[in-house]
Amino acid sequence: MFKTKKEVVFIILSGIFITNAVTAELIGGKLIQIGPFVMSIGILPWPIVFLTTDLINDYFGEKGVKKLSLITAGLIAYSFIILLLAMSIPAAKGISPVNDTQFTAVFGQSMWIIVGSIIAFLISQLIDVTVFWFFKNRTGNKKIWLRATGSTIISQLFDSFIVLGIAFWLPGKINFETFLTSALTGYTFKLGTAILLTPLIYLGHCTIKKYLATEKE
Repeated sequence: MFKTKKEVVFIILSGIFITNAVTAELIGGKLIQIGPFVMSIGILPWPIVFLTTDLINDYFGEKGVKKLSLITAGLIAYSFIILLLAMSIPAAKGISPVNDTQFTAVFGQSMWIIVGSIIAFLISQLIDVTVFWFFKNRTGNKKIWLRATGSTIISQLFDSFIVLGIAFWLPGKINFETFLTSALTGYTFKLGTAILLTPLIYLGHCTIKKYLATEKE
């Protein structure tokens, strides 16, 4: 463990990946409005997940991303169990600053989000890694932007609709029209952010490459 710099890189990228994925589930119950459009605040950490996914893809391959995705899905499910347990234990009356109703109002919605996200996450990650390697096998180590952005464009189209559909539309939290506009707004946000983060992907590649180059064979 930690015998090589490549192992250190994987641990750091995995930590960033998992932290942002789980955080997104916990905050996802809050909807925000941008002009006439509505989207979940849980969308904010996902561009970082895209960034780390692309870096892990390049340096640790398809198997690395798939294994990490399964581990992350398992940890999200674990969060689901902990939240259920936390909601089942009554708050101390007159002492707890957060009562059961408030706690459930915030984290109860996360239950649907977690269910939707686990399904959407696994589907989108499988699509992402497939598209990523489709482009990489044809361009080699060139055109990083193409495989990074191209995989995000396709995978997040599925992710955006699946998550909102299960988390908000199916339980009747929003109507179908709001579901469509919210999914499209979220997808547009993810796409725009992914494009804006392209320089960071190149920076990440450069930093990791230099760091690994200093390791003695």
